[in-house]
Amino acid sequence: MTGPALPWNEDALIPATGAHADRRSGRGVALQALYEIDIARHDPETVLAHLQENQPVTEEAARYARRLVYGVLAHQKEIDQLIREVAPAWPLEQMATVDKNILRLAIFELLFDNEVPDKVVINEAVELAKLFGSETSPRFVNGVLGTIASRHRRAGRRNHAG
Repeated sequence: MTGPALPWNEDALIPATGAHADRRSGRGVALQALYEIDIARHDPETVLAHLQENQPVTEEAARYARRLVYGVLAHQKEIDQLIREVAPAWPLEQMATVDKNILRLAIFELLFDNEVPDKVVINEAVELAKLFGSETSPRFVNGVLGTIASRHRRAGRRNHAG
């Protein structure tokens, strides 16, 4: 199966070790999968199987990628609505596909997965934006995610205070 997968260079990713490396690799695979699903409307299972076959990732990274992809897809309407609210000057339909899917991935991790600290999720998303996005992508991704994380923390404090 060939599709519009992102150009992938395993050497371009910042080295990491242990679970951090698995999550980082998993995010890269998940981003490629979400990009292809978004652009070509391919079946998620087929895309993930193809990427896992052709990517040098561990089983744990592949599991993490699968969890992220299916999590994003399950919450995509909510995530997209949040992006629209936080970045109204950038309609989703006109936003770069890479940027949109980096945001979807990170927002899923921030708001629904809650396994990785906010700061780490944002930093990892910015790194993906540096690798795959345009020159302005890292700043855009950082700004949107910073706003969402800040709103989420404030909402969490209000919910726990009452």
